[in-house]
Amino acid sequence: MSVLAASAVPLAARLRVEPGSSLRTLLAGFAWAGLSLTIFSGWFVVTRFGMLRELRLWDVMALRFGIGALLLLPVLLGSTRSLPPRAWLEGLFFALLWGAPFVLFVALGLRLTTAVEASAITPALMPVFAGLLGWLALGERPGAARLLGYLAILLGLGGLIASAGSWPSLGGLAALAVAAAMWATYTLRFRRSLLSPIQSAALICFWSALLFFPFYLGLGLSRLGSAASSELLFQAIYQGVLMSVVALVAFNRAVAALGARAAAAIIALLPAVASAMAIPVLGEVPSPIGAGALVIIAVGVLLAARPARFPKPA
Repeated sequence: MSVLAASAVPLAARLRVEPGSSLRTLLAGFAWAGLSLTIFSGWFVVTRFGMLRELRLWDVMALRFGIGALLLLPVLLGSTRSLPPRAWLEGLFFALLWGAPFVLFVALGLRLTTAVEASAITPALMPVFAGLLGWLALGERPGAARLLGYLAILLGLGGLIASAGSWPSLGGLAALAVAAAMWATYTLRFRRSLLSPIQSAALICFWSALLFFPFYLGLGLSRLGSAASSELLFQAIYQGVLMSVVALVAFNRAVAALGARAAAAIIALLPAVASAMAIPVLGEVPSPIGAGALVIIAVGVLLAARPARFPKPA
């Protein structure tokens, strides 16, 4: 966090202040983005670590959305009168994009690839899909810098896959790419949403739990009883509290303060942070080619998501 905080001021100086924005708002947005970045980076490692032991994908999802829904339920109960039916439907749409289905695709990708590959592919492809969707749906044609960034991302991902020594699962790569497209759609849509960051997080957890738990309980998928109590407590705190509440709210506030592309630029650091975490926890050390590919990916995402500059004073 100290590195992010140190770099926030010079980067913020290059951002355009939108109507109603201020430098304080931008700095707060960087702080929220840094917090979400830290938690997201650890999530790839923590989730793969749990899935290599006793817990399964279904248990991870149950902890994340079950605990998150309970913790954020007071937000919805206190907002019943103020949330119109349209807001509940929008929350359902957000849950389909960045709730249980998103976690399902990322977890499948984690199971079939590695933490390093998963933490690079999904966040790196997210701005590529965001740019493509913005071009097709909003008519925002990317400039030369963004196109160069997209090319660097694809080249870096190719180098990362090649550095693995063996061709990774096509199913794993496809699952991570679908997750990236879902994340990009959510990021673009939330910027135009009437929901607050915490309302969006609460609705994502509520709808995800409502859709997921009938299958989880009805099909007897739980293996929570097989996990050690210490592991279960750790996963419950990380999945249910940090990911479902803190990270969701922090990312939403970053998008609201900085905009979709600037928030994605901060998330560009995720592959490097997650790779560093994976070394001591999982023993997954990237090769020199893989490390170079991660650098290329980070540079490409920063180019692809580069925000506009401050307008020159008149």
